[in-house]
Amino acid sequence: MDVAPKIDSYEFGRVTVDGREYRADVIVLPERVVADWWRVEGHGLAPEDLKEVVAAQPRVLVVGTGAYGVMSVPDDTITYLAGQGVKVEAYDTARAVRRYNELASSGERVAAGLHLTC
Repeated sequence: MDVAPKIDSYEFGRVTVDGREYRADVIVLPERVVADWWRVEGHGLAPEDLKEVVAAQPRVLVVGTGAYGVMSVPDDTITYLAGQGVKVEAYDTARAVRRYNELASSGERVAAGLHLTC
């Protein structure tokens, strides 16, 4: 099995994954990074925003809700993901990065959806 991407660092508006810097929201999947992640509703996470996550079949999706936690994760999105066998954990993005790395380093099949600003 390949090694999951490692999130090297995060600061407002930028994240570095495996040495590559991103300045727009990203999805970190078990095998790759999806750059420039756009959502149907910018500060809300809808099931439609997560097709690539579901296709990657992680056991856990760690959501970074922004530096100040502005992005919401509605109950219907959590319910949808649970139906796909994906547990959701949502935190401000700095904490989400730490949690993602913790799960990934333990061998858990994990993905992250990271809002990099507010």
